[in-house]
Amino acid sequence: MIATILTSLVAAIHAYFVYLEMFRWEAPRTRKVFGTTPEFAAESRVLAANQGLYNGFLSAGLLYGLWLGAAGISMVVFLLICVVVAGIYGAATATRAAFIAQSIPATLALAAIWFGT
Repeated sequence: MIATILTSLVAAIHAYFVYLEMFRWEAPRTRKVFGTTPEFAAESRVLAANQGLYNGFLSAGLLYGLWLGAAGISMVVFLLICVVVAGIYGAATATRAAFIAQSIPATLALAAIWFGT
């Protein structure tokens, strides 16, 4: 049960990234979250939307894996590992907030899956 809740949380976080990156990229609040200037946001809008699409795939894949139940556990584990790696890479190349927002929740979900909580 805890693993399902934590995995759903990771999916929700990535669904929120979809919203920010695809639909609100140039908004002042989103720029504050990502630490971008108006100029950079305007220039990188298409790249951010593409990134948002990939976050949507992660979110959808996690939810689909949960929906499959035991048959989807391998997919859920794989996607959670992808999220952990993305958070580590984001922390190394952009901001530590990526690690906090992505890697920590995904690691907790993986721990819950692997240790059966």
